[in-house]
Amino acid sequence: MDNVNVLIIEDTKAESDALVKVLEENNYNIVGVATSYKDALDLFYNNKVDVVVIDIFLNGNPDGITFAETINVVPDAARPFVFLTSSTDRKIFERAKLTQPFSFLMKPFNELEILYAIEMAVEKFYAQNDVFLSDEEDTVISKEYLFIKKGKSLKKVHLKEIIFIEVEEKYCNIITEKEKFVILISLTKILDLLDDNNFCRTHRNFIVNTEKILEIVPSDNLILLSGGHKATLSDTYKTIIKKIRTLK
Repeated sequence: MDNVNVLIIEDTKAESDALVKVLEENNYNIVGVATSYKDALDLFYNNKVDVVVIDIFLNGNPDGITFAETINVVPDAARPFVFLTSSTDRKIFERAKLTQPFSFLMKPFNELEILYAIEMAVEKFYAQNDVFLSDEEDTVISKEYLFIKKGKSLKKVHLKEIIFIEVEEKYCNIITEKEKFVILISLTKILDLLDDNNFCRTHRNFIVNTEKILEIVPSDNLILLSGGHKATLSDTYKTIIKKIRTLK
């Protein structure tokens, strides 16, 4: 899972080192490792965090649960999280359950279990509210970015990095500054989810990011985009010209 920012809250160095190793090998970005409740809050509020892995007990106290309770009640601060613990105390489990974790895993952690737990946490959390999950559940779309499934992981793609989107039968090819993604979703459906101030349809098979337009050649039905890319401009969608203020 690329470009997904993970905060680890774990006070045992050997275990946090093992977590960091597994996650980095699977292309997660570790924003920090907190060993106390205070450190956890500092790292959480001073970094862009997408998901949190939380050890329930920190220095002998269930401060991991306290951390989860804290971020759950602060407006716009909630993030998906996964609990890790070696505790078998039923009361602790009941308290932890009230915070609505996406997974509750026992130590020592299993590599596949933690990877699957994080992936599911990201998918389910960002499928809420303003987020759309495609028919094949391989894409999560929010106002600022997409999580696109590649193999067993999810790749985070910022919408502002998209140059254009092209439909090919039932699939959409999403072309960014660095790579290409193929997802099963209709062009109409994805257009409905994008900001029409930044994304315009130029042809029945094309959506372009207007910020990436370098030149429009109406006589050739052509749009030149950054990165040497080209898109087709059909007569039906030539009203896009009115939206480009720099054209005279």
